[in-house]
Amino acid sequence: MSNVVAVCKALLEVRDPEFASSLSPGQLRHRYGSAQEGPRRIGPAEVCGRQTVRRVGGDRSGTRFRRAHRTCEHWAMTQYRHVVALGSSFAAGPGIEPIEDFPAMRSKRNYAHLAAERLGADLVDLTVSGATTATILDTPQITMAGVEFAPQIEGLPADADLVTLTAGGNDLQFAGSMLYEAWRQKDPDSPLVTMMAQQFPRGVPAPTTEAIEATAQGLLRIVQTVRSRAADARVVLVDYLTVLDDATGSDDATGPDNDLPFSAAQRAAFRRIQDGIARAYGIAADRSAAEVLRVSELSAEHALGSAEPWVFGFQPTLESTAHSFHPNEKGMAAVADALVRLLES
Repeated sequence: MSNVVAVCKALLEVRDPEFASSLSPGQLRHRYGSAQEGPRRIGPAEVCGRQTVRRVGGDRSGTRFRRAHRTCEHWAMTQYRHVVALGSSFAAGPGIEPIEDFPAMRSKRNYAHLAAERLGADLVDLTVSGATTATILDTPQITMAGVEFAPQIEGLPADADLVTLTAGGNDLQFAGSMLYEAWRQKDPDSPLVTMMAQQFPRGVPAPTTEAIEATAQGLLRIVQTVRSRAADARVVLVDYLTVLDDATGSDDATGPDNDLPFSAAQRAAFRRIQDGIARAYGIAADRSAAEVLRVSELSAEHALGSAEPWVFGFQPTLESTAHSFHPNEKGMAAVADALVRLLES
């Protein structure tokens, strides 16, 4: 029985011993534990237990018990002390100052950093822009600058109690294909277009059933590996902020400051990839029973072209172009808020 479950059982025994003895460990875990394989942990049970029962003071009155009960549930939420972030650029946050790791294009204000601050937890941020499910799991990643990163999963500590995962977009070439087509429109003779053309010989790739299945399988394997390496960790799949909605660029005009220099056909193709990412997350969640934070739904009214977009538009300079079509400061803050709400619920 986990620490938090033992403490809460002690609380119930103060209030109603007969009821407490009737509950199975599974019922207690369902109410007070994690939704994942490992129950939540809040520190030494004997210490927490003494503090909690002292608050109750042996009094079985409903008011005093409810106060202690709420304290127990609060501790169950605030038990996160070792947070680990895995993922690609939608987790890393290129373009959001200050930058923590330039080769990884990783911000110190991405959603994992913001959430860890709110939780008072230590953070191991392993995210790298450009990562795929393969480079998180078992394949070294070499960035465009020539820096090599080991598979992210190798940096996962065994004592992690919360792991977030945002990946799969690069498996389906989502942001990369948008950036390529944007530069083709702006400057077809750019060296960047020549370099990226090798990745997109047929233009915008179609998110085939096979490609979506492979992406989902990659996410699933990461979840399984996390659980094998950090058995007590709660795993949360955090999907992608909405970049394009049905109204984005509904006519042939581009967005403000040329944020979205695509044809109607290209926008439709990118929305199909975006939908494919969401489908992959759904498949992976169903097969792994992992939680999914659907920030794609949360951000549905904050796509490019909206009054308050949560993603950067096209950045037409070489210095900042990697930020294009990625979460901005408001988007990252919204994801962090949603993550903390999920952990508190």
